[in-house]
Amino acid sequence: MPIEALDQELTEQRLTQLNQALGSGMFVHVRDMLQRMTASDIAFILESSPPRTRQVLWQLVDQEQSGEILEELGEDMKDQLISLMSPERLARATAGMDTDDLAYVLRSLPDTLYKQVLHSMSAQDRARVEQALSYPEDSAGSLMNTDTVTLRPDVNVDVVLRYLRQRGELPEATDTLYVVDRRDILLGGVKLSTLLTCNPTAGIRSIMDPELESIPVTMPDNEVAQLFERHDWVSAPVVDSEGHLLGRITIDDVVDVIREDAEHSMMGMAGMDDDEDTFGPVFKSAFRRSLWLTFNLFAALLAASVSNMFEGTLEKFATIAILMTIVPSMGGVAGNQTLALVIRGIALGHIGQSNSRWLIGKELAIGFLNGLLWSALVFTAVWIWKGDLALGALIGGAMLINMTVAGLAGASIPLILKKLNVDPALAGGMVLTTVTDVIGLFAFLGLATLVLMG
Repeated sequence: MPIEALDQELTEQRLTQLNQALGSGMFVHVRDMLQRMTASDIAFILESSPPRTRQVLWQLVDQEQSGEILEELGEDMKDQLISLMSPERLARATAGMDTDDLAYVLRSLPDTLYKQVLHSMSAQDRARVEQALSYPEDSAGSLMNTDTVTLRPDVNVDVVLRYLRQRGELPEATDTLYVVDRRDILLGGVKLSTLLTCNPTAGIRSIMDPELESIPVTMPDNEVAQLFERHDWVSAPVVDSEGHLLGRITIDDVVDVIREDAEHSMMGMAGMDDDEDTFGPVFKSAFRRSLWLTFNLFAALLAASVSNMFEGTLEKFATIAILMTIVPSMGGVAGNQTLALVIRGIALGHIGQSNSRWLIGKELAIGFLNGLLWSALVFTAVWIWKGDLALGALIGGAMLINMTVAGLAGASIPLILKKLNVDPALAGGMVLTTVTDVIGLFAFLGLATLVLMG
């Protein structure tokens, strides 16, 4: 059995045992079970539990572990549990957190609670909070940690090794030590593997990599993820506009960004918030989904109004009413294939102004060729099925028109939405469905009116 399946089975067993213990009132036993679990496992258990069970479990969690658990939770869930915590407990939970995790936990707090938490913190932690929240939420600054090990270029390797032995511990995911001058300007980096294998008398300046690539503190987090993926980095330094070293970003934070982007795209296709709690309150979930359903209703009414324009044609030819759904359906599927491809290309940074026109032309050509193929097939099928050459020809012509338009729309809609600062993953599917439904119905019913009734 794969490791993932074993881990999931073990977690489900724990969840079942916890629910049975809670149902029997064995709270001490539940507390002991939670204390033996890691923060990530507890976070998974909390996200897999209904609201009432979740609140009881949160009260039984070791308070010293609260901060680590909050780091692992989705934003919606995190905000729910924070609302159950006193400012003093929240201040204790966030003490000693990495800068990026601190920003994630505290960023969405209401002003009153935020001020209470600040008042409960030490001066050092208060300064860390202000630094963590001074950067935009989806930027490199919000991802970075300040736990960097820096070196001076004028010392030798032996001095550095003695310093590291005296220090005794390195920050997690440390693969490179950064070389800075007296003003903290980043000069380069030295890999740990190089440091351990070179001559102890060598100077740091002679073994450092002066071409070490750094990340601007204002870079969007999705571009940071692309750089890590492209260069296979474990960590990377973050600098300001003048080259001062501010901190570093590690691969574990980038994995979170990649996962969140994937969840955002998947949920956005259905018009839902990627942070929505699976076991969240009914009314809150219903309200969130109603907004997108409202847009979808207006889109459906628009398509229905096109059918209403050709009411006379539909009344005269019942066969048309049977076949009219085929054209919008095929156009929608073809358009969604193109839409998914283009949205993925935008997310990976593959599509820009230099190649967007070529891509639109390519997808337009694909839509036309698919339209030719499937219009010929549907023409033949309808001709054989209904024995009507004209009916087969008009549905084939409508199919060609709609699939060509679907290819064009699937490529251009996400690019247009991106320019308008609208998330293509969230709005692209609805806009495309509206276009293919309206064009498909208009083409089919319009041709039917001209050919059959003419």
